[in-house]
Amino acid sequence: MALVNAKEMTKKAFEGQYAVPHINTNNLEWSKAILETAQEMNSPIIIATSEGAVKYMGGQHVVVGMVKGLMKDLNITVPVALHLDHGSKEGALNALKSGYTSVMYDGSHEDFETNFANSKEVIEAAKAGNQSVEVEVGTLGGEEDGITGNGDLADPEEVAKMATLGPDMIAAGIGNIHGPYPASWKSLSFETLSKLKQAAGRAIVLHGGSGIPGDQIEKAISMGVSKINVNTELQQANAAAVKEFVISGKVDQGKNFDPRKLYADGYKAMKETVRFKINQFGSANKA
Repeated sequence: MALVNAKEMTKKAFEGQYAVPHINTNNLEWSKAILETAQEMNSPIIIATSEGAVKYMGGQHVVVGMVKGLMKDLNITVPVALHLDHGSKEGALNALKSGYTSVMYDGSHEDFETNFANSKEVIEAAKAGNQSVEVEVGTLGGEEDGITGNGDLADPEEVAKMATLGPDMIAAGIGNIHGPYPASWKSLSFETLSKLKQAAGRAIVLHGGSGIPGDQIEKAISMGVSKINVNTELQQANAAAVKEFVISGKVDQGKNFDPRKLYADGYKAMKETVRFKINQFGSANKA
């Protein structure tokens, strides 16, 4: 199956009260683990890259070629969208030209008027290529490729205005943050989410899906969250498995210095994390 945009999968999720997993990739092992697990679970999937990950991997064309090649050779038949996460306007427009089927323009660091104008430009460019767009209103907590925020709650009026542009997905702060959640963090604001769902009338995106308690994830999905972003948990699972492989001394046994063996435990750990998220978000057998 060829890459698809995220329009239909997030629309179905919104109507069916489940969420499509958005899993960030950082290299070949990440991408293969995500795609194989989605296929095994018969789940639609959004495989995404930050602009930092794109630079690390060599560029947008490298990512597009890698994902398309894996899908072909692994015989991936579930719907897969290739998405740019937290893109600048230039990055998003370039991604649309490079073969990404979905992009997020992150204008959260701009004033609303600039964010609105830039979002409009990206949405118009995406419509020409039948690609999907996610926009962001307000700021999100934590840190993502140098973009920081204090976890402010999004303004429903701004969300409603942004929705008039016709984006496929809207990311808006409801108390969520990027990266690990500190001990002082309390809860998502479900009151805000209720207002945002009414204002948006389409898929609400929950960034910072790594670390939110399961009961809050389930409630958020029931209230309109249709796409949840996960990155940190895969990084942590991979790092823990590779660390154990090295510290245990297994790396010095036989030919375990071979990267295919060195990375094997981390790869398995990432697959288990993706499997857990698919089950938690309710997207299994929704392909």
